[in-house]
Amino acid sequence: MRFEPGLAQSLCASAPCQFQLHARDPARTVTIGGNHVVMSPASGPPMVTDMDRGRRKGSIDAFRDFVKLAESTSYLHHAGATLCEPEDIALNKRHLDMVYNLIRYSSKPFMGSSAAPERAVDSIRMAELVFGEAFVKSHCVITTSLNINSPLTLDHITTGVMKIYARANQGVLLSPFMMSGAMSPVTQPASIAQLHAECMAGIALYQLFQKGAPIIYGNFLTTLDLKTGAPTFGTAEANLSALAVGQLSRRLGVPLRCGGHLTASKIADGQAMQESADSMTAGLLAGANFVLQAAGWLESGMTIGYEKFVMDIDRCGMMQRMLAGLILNENELAKDAYREAGPGQTYLGTNHTQRNFESANYTPDLADTDPYEHWLDNGSQDIQQRANRRWKEMLAQFQAPAIDPGVDEALQEFVARRKREMPDEWY
Repeated sequence: MRFEPGLAQSLCASAPCQFQLHARDPARTVTIGGNHVVMSPASGPPMVTDMDRGRRKGSIDAFRDFVKLAESTSYLHHAGATLCEPEDIALNKRHLDMVYNLIRYSSKPFMGSSAAPERAVDSIRMAELVFGEAFVKSHCVITTSLNINSPLTLDHITTGVMKIYARANQGVLLSPFMMSGAMSPVTQPASIAQLHAECMAGIALYQLFQKGAPIIYGNFLTTLDLKTGAPTFGTAEANLSALAVGQLSRRLGVPLRCGGHLTASKIADGQAMQESADSMTAGLLAGANFVLQAAGWLESGMTIGYEKFVMDIDRCGMMQRMLAGLILNENELAKDAYREAGPGQTYLGTNHTQRNFESANYTPDLADTDPYEHWLDNGSQDIQQRANRRWKEMLAQFQAPAIDPGVDEALQEFVARRKREMPDEWY
C-alpha cells in the first residue's frame, strides 16, 4: 500500500476530531477528543497476580474481578477490554464471555474483540442487543484496540477487523506497536516519524472503509534495554517521544491514545511506581484523550496485578485533579483568610480553611501520612498491604449495575448459541 504525497493526510481529514462513546448508563457516556481524558484499565495480560495467590494464568473469574474493580471507581471512565486472558475458556469462544461480563458487570463504555473479524462481528451484535440496532447505526457504542505490526505492516486480520468496525460506524484505537531498536530505528526522531506514517496510513484506510468513522491515533512507542532486548517503560526517551507524538496527532486533528501506568517490574514495588508515574505523566502532558493501561499493568504487560490496580486508580484520581487546573475566583484567592489570620499567624483555624478543608486537596486512598508511632501501632503496613486490603473491600462491597432482564437473557442466549456453533479451539 503506497500513498502519493499528501493523499494519506487528506483522507485523514474526514476522521472526527472528537466523538461520543455511549455507555449502557447514559450518565457514563464519555467524549473522546478535545480537552477530554478517558482512562481505561490494563488490557491483554495472560497472567494475573496478587499477594495471596501469587502469579497465575488468567481466568474468567479473575477477568470478572477486574471488571468489578473498574466499575467500582470513578477514576476509570471505561470498563476496558481484555483485562486478562480467561485461559480456562476456549480461545475462539472467550471473547463472548469477556464482552458479556463487561456488559453485565459494568455500566461504563467497553471494548469488543479485535482477535479476528468474526469475533468483531460477535462483539458488535452483542452491543446491538444492548443498545438496539438503529441506535448503533448512528452512534458509537463500542471500540476496539488494534496494533499495527510495526514496521510498516497492516496484516489481513487487522485490516479485516478494521473493516468490520468501520462499516458499523464504531471506533478503533489504532496503535503502532513500536520498541525503538527492534520495530523501529533506535533513534527517537526516526521512530516518531515511522509511528506517524503508520498512523496516517491506518487512519486513511479506516476512512476509506467508512468516511467519518471514529478512530483514535495510538501511541505505543517505547524503548528496549539494548543489552538484553527486554522492553523498558517510563524511560526518558519514550516520555520525550510521547510529547512529540501528541503534537503530531493534534496536527492531524484526531484524538490521541497514550499508554498509562506502564512498567517492566514484576511486582508493585518502587520500580513499578516510578516507571508507571513517569509514563502516565508524560502521556497526560502530551495531551492524551484516551489512556489505555491506566490500572494494573505489570511485567511489561504480561501480568495484571490486584494490588497494582488499586494503587494505580488512586494515582489516576490524583492526575485528574492536576489536569483540572486552577480556578480563580473570590474563594480561591482567599482575601478573607489574609484579613483573619494576619502576618505571622497560622491559617489552620481560619473560617476559609474550615470551609474548604474537605475539598482543597486530593486525598489519596492508600497513602499513609500518620506519625511513625501510629504507623507502627497499625501494623507497619506498606502500600502493597494496604492495597491488598482495599481491593478485597471493593469486591466485597460490589453491587452489579441494573440491567434489563430481557437484554440480559438475550445476551446469554446469543453467547450460548454462538458457542454451540463452534468447536473448541485452544490455540
